Amino acid sequence: MSIGKIRNTVGRLALAASLGAITLGTASPALAQADTPAAPPVQYQRQAPAGAPNVVLILLDDVGFGASATFGGPAATPALDRLAKEGLRYNRFHTTAICSPTRASLLSGRNPHATGIGAVMNVADERPGYSGFHAKDTATIAEILRQNGYSTAMFGKWHQTPDWEVSQSGPFDRWPTGEGFEKFYGFQGGETDQFEPTLYDGTTPIMRPAGDNYHLTDDLVDQSIKWMHAQKSVTPDKPFFLYLATGGIHAPIQVPKEYVDRYHGKFNQGWDKLREEIFARQKRLGVIPADAKLTPRPDGLPAWDSLTPQQKTFASRQMEAYVAFLAHTDDQMNRLVQSLKDSGQFNNTLFVYIVGDNGASAEGGLQGSLNYMGQLQGVPEPEEGKFAGIDRIGTADAYAHVNSAWAWATNAPFQWTKTVASHLGGTRNAMVLTWPDKIKTPGGVRSQFGHVNDITPTILEAVGIEAPKVVNGIAQKPMNGTSLVYSFNDAKAPERHTTQYFEVFGHRAIYHDGWMASAFHSRLPWTAGFDTVKKPFEEDTWELYDLRKDFSQSVNLAAKYPEKVDELKALFMKEAAANQVLPLKEQQFINNLPDLAKGVTRATYHEGTVSVPEKAVPHMNNRSWSLLSDVTTSDNTRGVIATIGGTAGGWSLYLDAERRPTFTYRVFDLKTVDLKGAPLAPGANKLRVDFDYDGKGYGKGGKLTLSVNGQPVASDTVPASPLAYFSINETFDVGLDTGSAGGKYPAGAPLGYPYADGKIDQVTIELR
Repeated sequence: MSIGKIRNTVGRLALAASLGAITLGTASPALAQADTPAAPPVQYQRQAPAGAPNVVLILLDDVGFGASATFGGPAATPALDRLAKEGLRYNRFHTTAICSPTRASLLSGRNPHATGIGAVMNVADERPGYSGFHAKDTATIAEILRQNGYSTAMFGKWHQTPDWEVSQSGPFDRWPTGEGFEKFYGFQGGETDQFEPTLYDGTTPIMRPAGDNYHLTDDLVDQSIKWMHAQKSVTPDKPFFLYLATGGIHAPIQVPKEYVDRYHGKFNQGWDKLREEIFARQKRLGVIPADAKLTPRPDGLPAWDSLTPQQKTFASRQMEAYVAFLAHTDDQMNRLVQSLKDSGQFNNTLFVYIVGDNGASAEGGLQGSLNYMGQLQGVPEPEEGKFAGIDRIGTADAYAHVNSAWAWATNAPFQWTKTVASHLGGTRNAMVLTWPDKIKTPGGVRSQFGHVNDITPTILEAVGIEAPKVVNGIAQKPMNGTSLVYSFNDAKAPERHTTQYFEVFGHRAIYHDGWMASAFHSRLPWTAGFDTVKKPFEEDTWELYDLRKDFSQSVNLAAKYPEKVDELKALFMKEAAANQVLPLKEQQFINNLPDLAKGVTRATYHEGTVSVPEKAVPHMNNRSWSLLSDVTTSDNTRGVIATIGGTAGGWSLYLDAERRPTFTYRVFDLKTVDLKGAPLAPGANKLRVDFDYDGKGYGKGGKLTLSVNGQPVASDTVPASPLAYFSINETFDVGLDTGSAGGKYPAGAPLGYPYADGKIDQVTIELR
């Protein structure tokens, strides 16, 4: 071999070794085969199919079919209007009727129970279809696209991680970054404070950006735009998948005041009249057929005229803020759309805008609420307090939600609301879809049956990727959804999604070839989690609707076609058995799922422990407890020692601006207790709070006592306490208050009011 050949061979060997292709210790065999053809080069970057579009998926929260102006509603939605003119409106698109299942189905292309998330995370139970434990045999579209050359990011509400995994102990494989998203910026629970949210960047708890005019929706869109710009700056030829799921317009209703002012006096006519107005506009817009009927108000919802003048005033203000919240949310989506257009990315972007993960929510109660988290648990909200706080509606100082009848009104023309999976008011949502490069006749309405499980197959077909049979070594369940691409350029194309079951809280339905059979179970949507009515499932009455002729599900044909009812009931049971829906059970309050605090009666925490879910600390509800802390102070020590909860309700032990130990305990809007001691002397100090519960039972009151260095310094009583929780999204923190404030911190204090110029040696929660 010539010297030149030897040098070339050694050079190739060194390069190959640096890339991990061979080991230099095997030089002799490699030299003997130096002239053989080289192996194919390693593919170091995954490549998306040529011409693959960007994908933007928007999901709003708790929005009725008839809420947006684009679909006849009272809320101005210019972004949705604009997209509808440039794309398509879908008027027979369906969700699951509740949050977490819709999100699981949307991102996986499967039926919700098949993924393990057939129930909202807060009421999961041990049945495989309801556990909230996302099975890895139903991989997300984010993971599929990531493995096929896409950048992936998720901003906003996730609500698909099991309760026992939502802490800094992990595991994190069911957080967004473990489910295919390379970037996550948002919140974990079912809701969050819009002005002081509980935020994560990836898996790390963070405080929201500083500033006096902060709102979460603005922030989420800002972060989304920054991410898109960065992604295209570094890898301009790489497509992206952006999933943006807002907190709006889920309670709490919190929105900049200038938006509320735009709707002042717009709802004094009440919900019955508003519903008629929406219905008329829907017909004029062509988003419902001319022969559609307006369904009547369900039994149990009050007529507007039955309210007192004071109740009407309060309800009208609630609705002004509620509609303003949707208008504000849509305005932020407009910024996102404009950013895509300005960057030249819009035309080759499949943009899917789903207006609600279920119908509008009736969880605000029949009279509406200034602090609905207490109302959900049956804690009384005195009317005089509500009326006195009317100017707080929509602000950071309230945790408001609208009257149930307003929700029903914005679900026009359908019968029911969120959680009622048996009827279209819970499951029918507006959707707009655009893709300028591929949709040739924009501005139309599509009426083929669609479901959230259709979105992943739609994306796959648009991108040009087959649904994978194996992901990360795990065989995948087949997808239940059907791509909607066939409908893009053919308004009259026969629908391809011909069968779909629905089930939430025992309310259930089956759609098949234009017919729908529906069985309302027992749980009323305005009694929320504390409906104790139990009814055998075999006693439920099945209704029958011919949706080919009856758009609004208004004419029950069960008596006329009993054989059809039996046929569809049998089909429901077949689909239920195939999708882990069975056995049907009432809503579960006690289950055998993992519980990080089960049996724990004493736990000690240290400074820096933050974002611990309320469910993961010793269960303090419905019993006596003590909070003990050893702290070291100086002349300048200030800040939070320990806290749980936030704006809705909770408690905080902290040192105020005068270094006084303070314990604030808020029982929603029923009562707030502030216990204070004298300024602490520099050095070691022992603080203690005792709650002596009033007897046995649930949600009782008790006596709170603050002690300093072994001496009681202040006490007060509360007439009630939470039955289950202060919040479904706020956390337990030591040395900092993440999310909204659990205490009355000094004006101008830094975000989270961190403990400063001192040391927290320990904080102990002890059940007694």
